[in-house]
Amino acid sequence: MPFRPKPPAFALLLCLMCATASGAAPHRLVVSSGDCRDAELSGQSKAFYDALRARPEQRVLGAPEFAERLFPASSRSFEDLQRQLDAAQDQFYEGRNARASQLLDDALGDIRRLPPGEPRWKLFAHAQLLHGLNHRAQGKAKDSDAAFLQVLRLQPKYQLDPDQYAPSIRQAFEKVRRDLARTPKVKLSLKSTLPAADVYLEGLGVGQTPLTLELPAGAYELTMVKGDAVSFPRQVQAQGADTPLLVDLAYEGSVTAAPFPCLSAVDGNEERTWSHAVRLGGTLGVEEVIVVRLERASSGPKWFAATVLNVDGGQKLREGGFKTQGLDAPGEALSALVDFVTTGRSPSNLVVMNNANGKAPWDAGGARGTASASGTGADLTAPNLLSEDVSGGTPPRTGLRTASYVAMGAGAVALGGAGVVRLLAQKDLNGLEDRRAANGGQLVSTDARAVALRDSLVGKSHLMTGLLVGGGAAAVTGAVLFLVSSPAKPAPVTLGVTADETGAAASVSGSF
Repeated sequence: MPFRPKPPAFALLLCLMCATASGAAPHRLVVSSGDCRDAELSGQSKAFYDALRARPEQRVLGAPEFAERLFPASSRSFEDLQRQLDAAQDQFYEGRNARASQLLDDALGDIRRLPPGEPRWKLFAHAQLLHGLNHRAQGKAKDSDAAFLQVLRLQPKYQLDPDQYAPSIRQAFEKVRRDLARTPKVKLSLKSTLPAADVYLEGLGVGQTPLTLELPAGAYELTMVKGDAVSFPRQVQAQGADTPLLVDLAYEGSVTAAPFPCLSAVDGNEERTWSHAVRLGGTLGVEEVIVVRLERASSGPKWFAATVLNVDGGQKLREGGFKTQGLDAPGEALSALVDFVTTGRSPSNLVVMNNANGKAPWDAGGARGTASASGTGADLTAPNLLSEDVSGGTPPRTGLRTASYVAMGAGAVALGGAGVVRLLAQKDLNGLEDRRAANGGQLVSTDARAVALRDSLVGKSHLMTGLLVGGGAAAVTGAVLFLVSSPAKPAPVTLGVTADETGAAASVSGSF
């Protein structure tokens, strides 16, 4: 039987990543624009979204996934979670510590999804204190102190009720407080694009922007609120001498998930809406955003319009709409509009395509930016993906762009794997040095342990060399593919790969 070599681990990893990348990742996002509380806008937007999702070839980000990724909400109410904490407390007093821990962990997962404010913080603190009690009963003093720290790091003056906590627990709690007072603090400097926004850490209100806090190093869940504007909840790592953070609350606060994904645009600033839509598409990793809206002129018919925006290039690709009246959009017109936004053509005269001179029927006096039915519309000054760069030109070659990301990602994984192998090899090297020292500074062939360690080191050396070569090649290939797929003249991209006896590292710099 002829010998067939097994494919190297790097090749298998690259194939796996390519298969994942070519899967059914969402291609489009549908978001409405206007008054997000308008029932007619939400209803017709949902009808358009359903008509688009009904096409089996279309990969559209689902409205539930949109909400889960940007504004994860608890599936239980404050009252439900309070009852679960009471049940966990009963399990603790009955000596069922494992069950109590399970209930507390489950409750904390949903507590972190509640709206920020005093009720949420009280539930969070209660759950952490119960965790501290439960861990102490199991002899896990470090875990108990860590749970107490979750409360004291944000409320250093928090006091335990002596009627509910035993003297030994209060003494342990006070020790954590004293240790925390001696712990070096880091600065968390917070600003927002909407001034005087309320800042919440773990649901507890800590002040208004601009705000500088001195906190123990660690991770904190941050939310900012200004009136109806609520930021995306995010994990912030407070570390180093100072951790500065600017939250674009004007953008994040314009996004809502219920009753339908929507960008608030009550002031009629269309260019800002397009910019926010492109940025939202970059946040969610889609290629196109379809912005739908109701156009109500002072006189004449009402129009339901849809604008297709390319996320990577920041371009308006096409725009079309149809006349509508009442709360429900006509099914035939919806189907024709879906045909238009997905192909650039419509088999029905129900849909009016915005032509090159920008004189759409819903555009009074042609005030809006132009877009052509052929998809060669005007560039938008919108951020490219998650950066503030502006790009234009022709739409990118998304297949090559995806392949570039996959190749660079695989290269990074391989180089990281080389570093891991280097760390594992160090243990064998230390063992081999010990055997040599035991044998008078020489390697003895009769020492089976020394021979095994030597062979292991040789194997790891070969594997690390393969990972370094394969990882470097993949990273270079990814950078080249990225340059080839760029929609505009790219900034120089620099790739650096270094390796020495301590490990390996790779860096890619440029405009992405």
